[in-house]
Amino acid sequence: MKRQLRALAAAGLLITSTLVAVALGGNASADTQICEQYGSTTIQGRYVVQNNRWGTTAQQCINVTSTGFEITTLNGSSPTNGAPTAYPSVFFGCHYTNCSPGTNLPIQVSQISSATSSISYRYVSGIYNASYDIWLDPSPKKDGVNQMEIMIWLNRQGPIQPIGSVVGTANLAGRTWEVWRGSNGSNNVISYVAPSAISSLNFSVLDFINDTRNRGAITNSWYLTSIQAGFEPWQGGVGLAVTSFSANVNGGGNPTTPPPTTPPPSGGASCAVKYTANSWGNGFTADVQVTNTGSSAINGWTLNYSLPGGQTITSAWNATVSQSGSAVTARNVGHNGSIAPGGTATFGYQGTLSGSYSSPSSFSLNGANCSRS
Repeated sequence: MKRQLRALAAAGLLITSTLVAVALGGNASADTQICEQYGSTTIQGRYVVQNNRWGTTAQQCINVTSTGFEITTLNGSSPTNGAPTAYPSVFFGCHYTNCSPGTNLPIQVSQISSATSSISYRYVSGIYNASYDIWLDPSPKKDGVNQMEIMIWLNRQGPIQPIGSVVGTANLAGRTWEVWRGSNGSNNVISYVAPSAISSLNFSVLDFINDTRNRGAITNSWYLTSIQAGFEPWQGGVGLAVTSFSANVNGGGNPTTPPPTTPPPSGGASCAVKYTANSWGNGFTADVQVTNTGSSAINGWTLNYSLPGGQTITSAWNATVSQSGSAVTARNVGHNGSIAPGGTATFGYQGTLSGSYSSPSSFSLNGANCSRS
């Protein structure tokens, strides 16, 4: 699946989308038919339902009820080794500047005291997943692609699979989930796959967010931007329905971001960074090697540095990398969070380049300056 295509296609189009029965952003008081590619409406004065047909030019229509929606027309299809045709869904929060009425999202993870949701699905034959999406970003972002997508697969029909590969299991919401991890090129994805179909679930969204954080993919300083539930169809799917949906996110948590697992070392630096770059006309790649030169293990790391002007990171691997202006923050992922004395962790990224290339001059690991190697 290439979920970034879904998001990128929606950019700038939500504003101009219209509905068959009501205008964009209208409040559905009776059943509303949406066939417009990116048409949407609101229900219960609280949630947004969107057609979000991004992977095909064929027509798709949904019937929006007071509690959810049903797919009534689905003419497109996609090969199972590629991306789905659409993501018709209902959401709470913000999706490409389209925010649900009165939402308190984005909200910093550290400020969330509870986040709960319930969902009920109706299934039919076809090739699709029933996907519950949780989106997070280092900034309180209301438009564009977020950096972290949590997918909860409540049902999987046909020869389809999540992005990436299996990295383990997790016990959440009273069940054991198969955990997948990967990147689609625009954002990182952690997927929790149910072993068998779940038609309804009442659960803590915060539990899944915390598990993702414990895997090193985000920190408490990140922001929850939206909660979405719907379907990704590849082939067939008429009759699929979200029959009910609710989401509640409450503040009152601790707004202070906790320190890294390993405190900054005192005295001289106990880390070294080797930065190897390859540049061409309008782009570059960089491989970064972090070495623990201290006498104790580093458990959880954050590397900070600044990129020279004209450099913008577009994708990364083996680390969660965010950029704000020239400032770069790279955090470990699950498999490389621990660095033994004398050991190394490596990650890399690709970016665009404007002007001449030069490498960063200084680095700090968990707040302590590193030497260059």
